[in-house]
Amino acid sequence: MESIRTLYKIGRGPSSSHTMGPERACKIMKERYPEAEKFSVTLYGSLALTGIGHGTDRIIKETLAPTPCELIIDGKTSTPVHPNTMDVTAIVGGESVATVKFYSIGGGSIEIEGEGRAAAAPDVYPHSTFSEIAEYCKTKNIRLYEYVLEFEGEDIYDYLDEVWDNMKNSIHEGLSTMGTLPGGLGTKRKARSLFEKNHIDESAQTRENRLVSAYAFAVSEQNAAGGTIVTAPTCGSCGVLPSVLKYMQDSRGFTDRQIFNALATAALIGNIIRTNASISGAECGCQAEIGSACSMAAAALAELFGMGLGQIEYAAEVAMEHHLGLTCDPICGLVQIPCIERNAVAAMRAINALSLANFLSDSRKITFDLIVKTMYNTGCDLPLGYRETSVGGLAKYYPVDTGLDID
Repeated sequence: MESIRTLYKIGRGPSSSHTMGPERACKIMKERYPEAEKFSVTLYGSLALTGIGHGTDRIIKETLAPTPCELIIDGKTSTPVHPNTMDVTAIVGGESVATVKFYSIGGGSIEIEGEGRAAAAPDVYPHSTFSEIAEYCKTKNIRLYEYVLEFEGEDIYDYLDEVWDNMKNSIHEGLSTMGTLPGGLGTKRKARSLFEKNHIDESAQTRENRLVSAYAFAVSEQNAAGGTIVTAPTCGSCGVLPSVLKYMQDSRGFTDRQIFNALATAALIGNIIRTNASISGAECGCQAEIGSACSMAAAALAELFGMGLGQIEYAAEVAMEHHLGLTCDPICGLVQIPCIERNAVAAMRAINALSLANFLSDSRKITFDLIVKTMYNTGCDLPLGYRETSVGGLAKYYPVDTGLDID
């Protein structure tokens, strides 16, 4: 498996597959064909159907500027390799000199037809499944984060420090900003009001739910507004992991080093999912994004609380299991409804998964590897309309033409 550095990407939202991926593709074309007088970009599949809402058109034109760009939206041509497909053509003297096909495979990563992963990092881990990693850890009597340190080196802490700083900063900025999110839905930012809405008789459980939700809303709203966030594992699911870690550090006093260990454990879980299944909502629905983020958060929490290997696996497994079949149906292709609220729900579910792991891990029947395989097969079976195309589910029935903000 690749380094966890390729999982946590620091960049601007609102979508890792629809903005970060196309941006990388366009940068590659500019580098390869600096003599191009014009570019023509054709978007297919999910990029065509939700690209405008996700800002794909904007990022493509900005990245290729000052070279002129013709953008073609083709939502009818099939995409047998990956639903996030785009062709970029370099034009000189009115003639095409090259056309390259790119696939935005999730989390900001891209593949090039005939070439494989663009700038793919070399594998640093000799194992690719949880069972293999667990067996190795048992043999050497080490924890999952120590497994990461063994193969990544101690300097991975420097990167995790940067990741954590950016996560906290996105929470701070999200809590400090009011107003309406761009895109035309009239979705109001709610993180700050959630954070401040405390009551004298508020129970500890209610306070936990409110603060965790406020942090998740803060990051997700920053993402929806095009702010800087950390993919965990994607832009659309970026609020889950930082919200639970921020709350636990503030309420329980965990050190930054403990948070880094939790981030390493979470990334390992996300890496396993990315390697053996998918983290792309366009490929496998929101279960691949929010479900993966919830698994990562549950595993991170289990590490924070010093749980054993089996308990960490159970927390990650149960978090994913109860997101199976979750559809990706963003209204108007915007990463707002139901995406923002969904981050908060998944964050609270990660905490619930931690509680279950504390009591029930010795009776579990489902392995994490099995649930990852199941998630991928379930995602492939989902009708296309429920895989980030905005033609099914909430996206189909939401009363956009009323102009009402009913979120």
